[in-house]
Amino acid sequence: MGLCHGRPIEKSENPIVLSENEPAFNSQTGKSSSKFPFYSPSPLPSLFKNSPANSSVSSTPLRIFKRPFPPPSPAKHIRALLARRHGSVKPNEASIPEGSEIELGLDKNFGFSKQFLTHYEMEEEVGRGHFGYTCSAKAKKGSLKGQDVAVKVIPKSKMTTAIAIEDARREVKMLRALTGHRNLVQFYDAYEDDSNVYIVMELCTGGELLDRILSRGGKYSEDDAKEVMVQILSVVSYCHLQGVVHRDLKPENFLFTSKDEHSPLKAIDFGLSDYVKPDERLNDIVGSAYYVAPEVLHRSYGPEADMWSIGVIAYILLCGSRPFWARSESGIFRAVLKAEPSFDEAPWPSLSSEAVDFVKRLLNKDYRKRLTASQALSHPWLANYHDVKIPLDMIIYKLVKAYICSSSLRKAALGAVAKNATEAMKDSRVLDYAHMMSTLQYRKLDFEEFCAAAISVHHLEGMESWEQHARSAYELFEKDGNRPIMIEELASELGLSPSVPVHVVLQDWIRQADGKLSFLGFVRLLHGVSSRSFQKA
Repeated sequence: MGLCHGRPIEKSENPIVLSENEPAFNSQTGKSSSKFPFYSPSPLPSLFKNSPANSSVSSTPLRIFKRPFPPPSPAKHIRALLARRHGSVKPNEASIPEGSEIELGLDKNFGFSKQFLTHYEMEEEVGRGHFGYTCSAKAKKGSLKGQDVAVKVIPKSKMTTAIAIEDARREVKMLRALTGHRNLVQFYDAYEDDSNVYIVMELCTGGELLDRILSRGGKYSEDDAKEVMVQILSVVSYCHLQGVVHRDLKPENFLFTSKDEHSPLKAIDFGLSDYVKPDERLNDIVGSAYYVAPEVLHRSYGPEADMWSIGVIAYILLCGSRPFWARSESGIFRAVLKAEPSFDEAPWPSLSSEAVDFVKRLLNKDYRKRLTASQALSHPWLANYHDVKIPLDMIIYKLVKAYICSSSLRKAALGAVAKNATEAMKDSRVLDYAHMMSTLQYRKLDFEEFCAAAISVHHLEGMESWEQHARSAYELFEKDGNRPIMIEELASELGLSPSVPVHVVLQDWIRQADGKLSFLGFVRLLHGVSSRSFQKA
C-alpha cells in the first residue's frame, strides 16, 4: 500500500491547488483557498488596499501551490472536532448565527483596547487559517509608528461557543507571556471591537520554511538542516519549560524574518496551543495529519507530541520526503500508528549515523523513549553546533520527584546505572538541575544520587546501546546493591497490592540459585513497576 516510507519529492509541472476538502493553513504567508472550511468574507473591505473584498470577486481567489506533494491537512474527524469547537454545523460552512441560532449568554468582551483603527492602517490580506485571517498593516502612532506589522483578525461571529472564546483569549495570553524569544514571533498588542479581535505581531517577510525547502530542491544539507533544527528546538524547549504545547508544528508554521539566507526562523500560530502540567495528559485531537503523533490519535498526549512533529520535519529536511504517506487521511493515520519510516533508501545511507539516530529517536512511537527538546539539543548530531544553548528540562522535575518516592531497592538499581553513566554526564548541566531541584525542599542530593534521580530509563532504552549499558549497570549492582530477597519482601518494596499473585508474576525476578535479583528483575525494577502495571499485564 506504500505506507512504509515517504514519497520522494518531485517537481510537478502542474501546480497543486487546494481542493474543497483541504483545510487552509494558519500562517502569515497564507496557503488559502476560496473553499476555506470556516470561510467568511472580510468584514472590513474598506480598510484593505488590495483585498479581494474590494473587487468584484465574491471570494478569495484560489492560491496556486507549486508543491511536490499535497499540503498536510487534519483528518476528517479533526475537522469535525474543530467545527464543533467553533460552532459550525458543517465543516465547510461559516458559523454565523442568525435569529434564534444566536447563543445567548456568551461574553465576547475580552477587555482589550478598542483603539485599533486609531493606531493601525490595514493593508493586504497575507494569509487565512482555520480561525481567522492575517493582514499586513502599518502603525500610525505610538512606539511602532511607521513600522509594518502583521495583524491576525479573528471574527467574533465565529465565536459561537464558550470554547472558541476561550481559545482566542488563551492565544493572546500565551503570545503575551512567551514573547521575547528570538525564534518566536514578536507579539505587540491585542485589540478588539464589536466584530473582531486583532492580534498585532511582527511581520515576517522571508516566507515559510516549506517554501525554503522547495527552493533548495526539496531538502537541506546536514549542516543547513542543523541550523534550522537548533532554532526549532530552541523555541520548543522554551515553550515546554513554560508548560505550553504548540500542537501544530509543521514547516508552514515557521517563518523566516527576511529573504536573507541565514535569516532567523520564527514559530507562529499558537491558535491550537494549550497549557499542560508535568503530570497531565491532553485528550483532544488537533494538528495536521502528516505531523500528528501516534499518542494524539490515542487521545492521551503531552509535550512529547511536539517532538514527534519535529522528527517529521527533520526527516523531510534531510531526505526530501515524508516519513508517513498514504492517498487518504485515514491511510496516513494507519501509517503513523503502524508503519516505520524508511532509512534504507537514498540519501539516508550517505548521511551521518548521528543524523539518522537523531531522527529515529524523535520518531519513536513510544513517547516515553522520545527525546525531549532539551535532550535533542544535547544530541551528538547537534552537540558541536556553534549556537547551541541547552535550556533546563522539565522532565528532570518529574524524574527526581519519582526517585524521591521510590523504594530503596529501586534507588540502588538507578544508582548503578548512574555510576555507569557518570563519565558521560560530566559535561552536562546536572549541577544546574540539582540547584533547580532545591526548590522541592525534600532534602539535599549529592552528585551521584542526583545523577541516579535524573536518569530516564525509557530514554536509555531508546538507544541502540541500551542492553550493553543495562548489563554493565547490573554488574555494578551485583557488587554493591544486590542481595538475597524474598518474593514477599520484593512485593512490599514494589508496593504491590494483596490482589496481585506475586509468586506468579515475580518468579522470574529472583534467581533460584541464590535468591538475588535477576537481570530481568533488575531491568523491570528500573522502570518502577506498580500494582497497576501488573493488573494491565
